[in-house]
Amino acid sequence: MTLALVTGASGGIGRALAEYHAAKGGDLIVTARRLPELEALKAELEGRHDGIRVTCVACDIGTPEGLETLIAACRDEPLDYLINNAGFGGRGAFIDRPLADDLAMVDLNVRAIMVLCHALAPGMVARGRGRILNVGSTAGMMPGPLQATYFATKAFVQSFSHALDEELRDKGVTVTVLAPGYVETDFADRADLRDTPLTKQGKSPASVARIAYQAMRAGQLLVVNEGLLSVLVNWVIPLMPRRMVLKMVRRMQTK
Repeated sequence: MTLALVTGASGGIGRALAEYHAAKGGDLIVTARRLPELEALKAELEGRHDGIRVTCVACDIGTPEGLETLIAACRDEPLDYLINNAGFGGRGAFIDRPLADDLAMVDLNVRAIMVLCHALAPGMVARGRGRILNVGSTAGMMPGPLQATYFATKAFVQSFSHALDEELRDKGVTVTVLAPGYVETDFADRADLRDTPLTKQGKSPASVARIAYQAMRAGQLLVVNEGLLSVLVNWVIPLMPRRMVLKMVRRMQTK
């Protein structure tokens, strides 16, 4: 039976990934800030899937203390999958946004992934097997006016993950980046993106989770959840004039 750690598991893509793994008969360690949501998820999954075990770890992994709590809970567990899903965005001109908000975004979107990979990947290497899924975004494939920090954090996720995969692959551990387009979660509300062109149409968390999980299992380096979007971000946007891309992205995020 495989054991997966899923961060940001209380909702959205993280919850959908936990549900998909449980449906495959796997055990889970789930983490998020709010314990009631985690306990409800545990009850639902253990009630629906006989024989699986779900462990809840309520902590804020955007803080050093939260990361220490999660790592301590996982240190002696034989993790098969590390799924780094937790993250958030925030709309607005960079100089108008509170700097503390963007630094907190960097702590969760970047620092938490680095710390967890550094702490938990060695155990996978020692066992000679493991899969890491880092949730990035198509935002990481272009600059993002009005979400400058968020787009930059997701660019980091992609670059870091690809390099880590090259370092670990011959040791039996692979690193996959999920780079979805817009997904119907509470991300848009928290990031103040509701009613922008970017959020007019999105995919379901369940559909994205299925694609991401299968790509992780196969050891793919990068997966975009939509074929046409994959062509756009991999082959069209890189060839467009940079100023055109900047203006296009800004329009997509303007109310």
